[in-house]
Amino acid sequence: MEELRQAFIENAPLYLMISGLVVGFAFGCIVYATNFCTMGGISDAFNFGDYRRFRSWILAGAVAILGTQALAYTGIVSVEKSMYLGPSLNWSGHILGGLIFGFGMVFSGGCPSRNLARAGGGDLRALLTLVVVGIFAYATIGGVLGPLRAAIADATALPMSGLGAPSTSLADMASAHQIVPGDIAGLAVGAIIAGLMMLYCFASREMRASPVHIIAGIAVGLCVIAGWAATGLAFDEFTEAPVPPISLTYVRPAGDSLEWIQRYTALGYPGFGAASVFGALFGAFLAAMSMGRFRVASFSDAGDTVRTLSGAALMGFGGVMALGCTIGQGLTGISTLALGSYLTFVAIVLGGILGLKALERLA
Repeated sequence: MEELRQAFIENAPLYLMISGLVVGFAFGCIVYATNFCTMGGISDAFNFGDYRRFRSWILAGAVAILGTQALAYTGIVSVEKSMYLGPSLNWSGHILGGLIFGFGMVFSGGCPSRNLARAGGGDLRALLTLVVVGIFAYATIGGVLGPLRAAIADATALPMSGLGAPSTSLADMASAHQIVPGDIAGLAVGAIIAGLMMLYCFASREMRASPVHIIAGIAVGLCVIAGWAATGLAFDEFTEAPVPPISLTYVRPAGDSLEWIQRYTALGYPGFGAASVFGALFGAFLAAMSMGRFRVASFSDAGDTVRTLSGAALMGFGGVMALGCTIGQGLTGISTLALGSYLTFVAIVLGGILGLKALERLA
């Protein structure tokens, strides 16, 4: 393992690009082939009482938690170095950003990961949606919307020291209050949360009788684990500019991929995030072609255009505020046991329900 880690560290840019392409490719294939869709899961449950796709999302999260905490325990990935586990909780960003993101994804016909799959299948609406998500993500990170985001975050940040914990990790909180020993806190807390999530999934007879939803959840969860493993092995805190470990997330990387396309000669290899965007597009494209479902599609009318792109703008803004999307926070984030990720998950679901109600009124 140390030899593999050394190889990753010595050739980090190359290995991160290859890992992003491979993991993204697998993710794109899986999402397209199985119709895995977080917004679709909320919509199915809200409109038809069908919770299978929603439970598939939950199952993916449970698998991601177990695998990520195992990687952390064995030292393969330092999740405490990730952006999800900081010394303070930006609760307003997680809640408000999650609500805005969830509302926007309904109007855009899906979150960024779903739009990646649709774009790979020939949907030009989805491709333009991703471009707008990327533009607004960058505008919110350090552009014209950046000061507003920073002001909200600074005004509402909650230091975790007040709760007796060094970070927003639920495992750190449990360890700080001597609920579980510190050396196995991640494994113990992760096993409890993942176990409850799996119980929820498989308590449903409809879910147990639907192999495609079970396979989709497990496979997507494994993609998240693979992303953590690759970026964890490549992480070197002693370099001049350490790249924190991360896994799949698709709001900021949508902007990163646009920047790389425009500034390739200055940037060199794309990072894991941008590479995973390109990999997912290619994976979905091959899946669509192999299934005979590749079709070029566009907006139906001006109303469809305004509705879709306004939703994309909300996803770009809300996703950065919340530090992630249905995949970035709803799977990758919760796998670190970050409290903020669970707040974001709930907020995205609530925002999605509000978006569905609003869309019904406009219909």
